[in-house]
Amino acid sequence: MLTLLGFAMIGTFLVLIMMKKMSPIAALVLIPALFCVFAGKGAHLGDYVIDGVGKLAPTAAMLMFAIVYFGVMIDVGLFDPVVRGILRFCKADPMRVVVGTAVLAAVVSLDGDGSTTFMITVSAMYPLYKRLGLSLVVMTGVAATANGVMNTLPWGGPTARAATALKLDAADIFVPMIPALAMGLVCVLVLAYVLGVKERRRVGTLALPGEDAHEDAHEAVLVAEAAEAQPVTVTAGAGAGAGVGSAPAAHAGADEHMSAHPAPAPAALSPAGEANADGMRGLDPNRSTLRPRLYWFNAALTVALLAAMIMELLPIPVLFLLGAALALTVNFPHMPDQKARIAAHADNVLNVAGMVFAAAVFTGVLTGTGMVKHMADWLVGAIPDGMGPHMALVTGLLSLPLTYFMSNDGFYFGVLPVLAEAGAAHGVSPLEIARASLVGQALHMSSPLVPAVYVLVGMAKVEFGDHTRFTVKWAALTSLVVLAAGMVFGII
Repeated sequence: MLTLLGFAMIGTFLVLIMMKKMSPIAALVLIPALFCVFAGKGAHLGDYVIDGVGKLAPTAAMLMFAIVYFGVMIDVGLFDPVVRGILRFCKADPMRVVVGTAVLAAVVSLDGDGSTTFMITVSAMYPLYKRLGLSLVVMTGVAATANGVMNTLPWGGPTARAATALKLDAADIFVPMIPALAMGLVCVLVLAYVLGVKERRRVGTLALPGEDAHEDAHEAVLVAEAAEAQPVTVTAGAGAGAGVGSAPAAHAGADEHMSAHPAPAPAALSPAGEANADGMRGLDPNRSTLRPRLYWFNAALTVALLAAMIMELLPIPVLFLLGAALALTVNFPHMPDQKARIAAHADNVLNVAGMVFAAAVFTGVLTGTGMVKHMADWLVGAIPDGMGPHMALVTGLLSLPLTYFMSNDGFYFGVLPVLAEAGAAHGVSPLEIARASLVGQALHMSSPLVPAVYVLVGMAKVEFGDHTRFTVKWAALTSLVVLAAGMVFGII
């Protein structure tokens, strides 16, 4: 009974948010509350919710102060060189922009924290996607999938959990998996290339100023490759933080006709994270929040913060709390300026924190009622006896749905030991089981139970349902590529 209710609750949630019948926050709260009553445990709903909130409160605190910290770092110009470097590589070519998104997300993922990865990636790429009229779900899908592959780093979480659950060394699990994970990254880059080519065909290519010495430095030509579109000339925006033309963003699914006359120069972009007159966010190279004299202080503070996270000197929420307080105090010593920076990022903080606490209701009911345990037991029990010698493959395949519908803690500490015992009975080593358990992480990063994904869709202004519809199939494909590579290389 609880097994069916668990699957029904998750299915109902996904259908409603993908069909946009409910907002994610409302669905995360109301659907589990309703199913808790169906399970006959409505009287314990308060206990389940409080328990779930208690477990996710540190995560919510971490996200709140991480948003403030990295928001301040973006405001003061720490990541402007990164943006300029990406723009030089992308050259306003949609294919390069999408591939650049994958590369940036993968590189920034080295810090092991999905939330910071998404904040930096979206802040750098959002203005470019808006200027070129590219699909924002392409950005969120590529970034989430790239981060999911990199999430398997020993300090990222899943590898450490697998090692702890099975009493193994994290290096013994991760190092042999590197070739398979590298194939996963190659798959993400190929996917980004294919999606980028599709976007190029849809919106065309915008040549940036300076690409041709014989062209006017203030003019760029939009070459529409779609059969219906016609080439037009638009004014290219000046400034290192923008670096792209002022062509209006094409709405997904709609054919926008641009004027053949040069468009007016874009309005000055506002500090990162704030909307300007045309509803965009950007990195204005002349914004008042820049602190060039403090650049190396901010860079050293960020490196020290990430190093402390990796070395686990203090709990991550405490590190970001201290980091945010120090960054605000040093960069904006005057109280009105500090209040202005906090207010500028308040929307993101409220949206993400609200989503996390709403997710606490979902996870609290799922765990408290026993639905998760019954679902896991049913799936493990459904494995045919003949599959015993192939438990590594079975574990890899099960990791896709289980890490999507469950938290990593629930999967690695609740299900993985059972799978390892079943494998050991047929001569399959726990190391192979542990390695196979990592392959579903590309899909896991888009799970509604992962707080970081709400940072991604919130900052990108993408509906969670749209992100889910677009990303799940590509993330699942990437996970299967990692699994196949692991089998071919003899790792799993």
